[in-house]
Amino acid sequence: MEKIIIMAMFVQVTLSLVVMVIMGKRRFAAAKNKQIQLNDFAAMRLDKAGDYVRVADRNFSNQFEIPVLFYAGCLLALQLNMASVSITVLACLFVATRIIHSIIHLGSNHLRARFRVFLLGCLSVFVMWILLVLGVLYH
Repeated sequence: MEKIIIMAMFVQVTLSLVVMVIMGKRRFAAAKNKQIQLNDFAAMRLDKAGDYVRVADRNFSNQFEIPVLFYAGCLLALQLNMASVSITVLACLFVATRIIHSIIHLGSNHLRARFRVFLLGCLSVFVMWILLVLGVLYH
């Protein structure tokens, strides 16, 4: 189970880097199309760049919000030898929801679908943490 958890963490890291590349391409395209000036990047004044750029920026920021709780939970599970099937399934579910969330966010940006996937991911991390706390308290 430990290897699967580490792979789930690697996939989440990879997702973050892929989103960073998408964000960069969108920013450079906006600069090339004269929607923004290069010096706008100094203070990150990207309002004129449009939603296409801002959504990618926001998605990249998202990769360092709830996923931090995921990484901490995975590392705790590994450190405490609590990498159970349940924890592993929840870790994989979280990463799957993050991938789907990013696809929706960077694509159609259908708010209802995006929100449901986001909530499922948050729930998976919360349940993972509940299992970890219960494991610590009762073992």
